[in-house]
Amino acid sequence: MKLRPITLIAVVIALLLPHAVMAERIRDLGAYQGVRTNQLTGYGVVVGLVGTGDDSLEYVTQAMRGVSGRVGVQLPAGINPSLKNAAAVMITADLPAFAKPGQRIDVTVSALGKAKSLRGGALIMSPLYGADGQIYAMAQGNLAVGGLGISGADGSKLTVNIPTVGRIADGASVERTVETGFNSADSLRWNLFQSDFLTAARVRDAVNRAFPGTASVEDGVTLALRLPSQADARASMMAAIEMLDVTPAETPARVIVNSRTGTVVINSAVRLAPAAISHGKLTVRIDEKPTISQPNAFSRGQTAVQQSSTLSAEEEGRKVALFKPGASLAKLVDALNLLGVSPSDLVAILEALKQAGALKAEMVVI
Repeated sequence: MKLRPITLIAVVIALLLPHAVMAERIRDLGAYQGVRTNQLTGYGVVVGLVGTGDDSLEYVTQAMRGVSGRVGVQLPAGINPSLKNAAAVMITADLPAFAKPGQRIDVTVSALGKAKSLRGGALIMSPLYGADGQIYAMAQGNLAVGGLGISGADGSKLTVNIPTVGRIADGASVERTVETGFNSADSLRWNLFQSDFLTAARVRDAVNRAFPGTASVEDGVTLALRLPSQADARASMMAAIEMLDVTPAETPARVIVNSRTGTVVINSAVRLAPAAISHGKLTVRIDEKPTISQPNAFSRGQTAVQQSSTLSAEEEGRKVALFKPGASLAKLVDALNLLGVSPSDLVAILEALKQAGALKAEMVVI
């Protein structure tokens, strides 16, 4: 038996959304402020390419002069070297929390100019900068490129994945530590991933039951935690707090509509006020069956085409679904299945319910 798209959506929702909100660990609901990754970025040159690098672009030439100057080689003034074997690149990396000098992190290297492929290239030592303009890591190493690009003499080309982006595992060495305030602050702040006053209050109550007088709510996202000043005791207490179980508040009623793919997701909190829905589909069909009329053998007539048209109109889905007060997600899905709507029709029905004031949910179009 083949299920309709709306039926498949209903089955997925029924499997993913439990009837009761389950308890979750505090570490899955939020994170400590300042204990996070930091983005790094830098500019560099990849060399060793087999004719797949940039043309003689000015910024690549300047970069090559800087690289050669660091090793004591001065390129003659006024000469622009052919740079088909080199490419200008942007380097990005994530610096983990508490990363110490000497530790290694992964980097991603992306072509900046018209390079066709970075396969087989090596990144020359390049600094990685943080948002404050300070150098936090130095990157260098051989690239691992998952893409492939080839071309023929007649101009035909074949590209597999993305050959202009590569990755260097452990390609950067950390040179500077980011201060998090873990050891110096009198209290640490813990932030929810999603703002909710009820969830914040429940987290506060769970923490205070385990460690009385520790937590207080600052707003719908942030809790202030008064922790011991000693690093060892503070870390142990933070670990224990993260593993506490909390039952989060039920999510707000929300309908998510993806306008590009036609996907519609309805969470279990959606409720309907009394409403009736009628969904019909009018189909107009025109069939053309032209016939050829041949004259008699000894007549002076000419061959002619006679048009024959058949017109018909059909209306399907002339059913009406009635919702009682407080109708739930299951009732909504059953009624829409009864009407036989497609995902695109479902969007129109939900918008009409919202305009009528019967849909008690927020509609989000992405």
